Amino acid sequence: MARKRRAAVSLNSPQRKAVEYGMLALGSLVLAASFNLFLNPNQLASGGVSGLSTICYHLFGFPPSVVQWAFNIPLFLLGLWLLDRQYSVKAAVGSLILPLFVALTSHLPPLTDNPLLAAIYGGMGVGLGIGIVFRGRGSTGGFSIASQILHKYTGISLGASVAVFDGLVILLAGVVFHPEKALYALLALFVTSKTIDIVQMGWNTSKVAYIISEQTERLREAILFDLDRGLTLLDGVGGYTGDERKVLMAVVSQSEVSKLKMLVRSVDPDAFIILCPAQEVLGEGFRPA
Repeated sequence: MARKRRAAVSLNSPQRKAVEYGMLALGSLVLAASFNLFLNPNQLASGGVSGLSTICYHLFGFPPSVVQWAFNIPLFLLGLWLLDRQYSVKAAVGSLILPLFVALTSHLPPLTDNPLLAAIYGGMGVGLGIGIVFRGRGSTGGFSIASQILHKYTGISLGASVAVFDGLVILLAGVVFHPEKALYALLALFVTSKTIDIVQMGWNTSKVAYIISEQTERLREAILFDLDRGLTLLDGVGGYTGDERKVLMAVVSQSEVSKLKMLVRSVDPDAFIILCPAQEVLGEGFRPA
């Protein structure tokens, strides 16, 4: 039996913690720079406390970093009380460090005054920053805490709770600035969510193949040795016949899909193949876990 590999660095080791805090700082810096380069100068309040700080800045002249501190710190303390659990130190650090980076990058000149470009590139930058923070198992605080409180005490799903707060900020921006600004902010929020997914899971193009065939053993050997891919045998029962049979499950890259289909057809032309997108594949032969 192959010996299981140990993780190079323990999840709780000092080295890993240092990397995670580094990612928290880097992600916060990218997020703050994107806020000052694209979103805030173009009055794009794409949700969250940062969006609220944009509204306060353009309405009253309050520095965005001060507004963010003014909301992040009480929300963090409220979360400690109402959520009945101890927040990690990284959540507290994130609540403090993001506004700090917003203040330090506030002198950066905007890269564009085109709201469409600002929404796209600002959304990408914010998504990249948040994705890096999430990869480091961190948090920037803000309305994510308020969303968890709403979720706990109302039963509304967490995704819907996040949408409530982001939606209220964007709606307020549409009233304060212009409805068109709210539409651009929605676009920025969409781009942000997609960018976070890419940073979290990468440009994954793998497929999961489920194969039902009378030639299970021949197909198993073909996939293992001709395609050089591992597989798993699942127990299945025919819905019509009630017969027990094995279902082969294999994960292949996009470039191997055609080869797999040809291989299966050459062994059993009557085989039933189901191909599904794999959200993320970690392990030997793919991305390391």
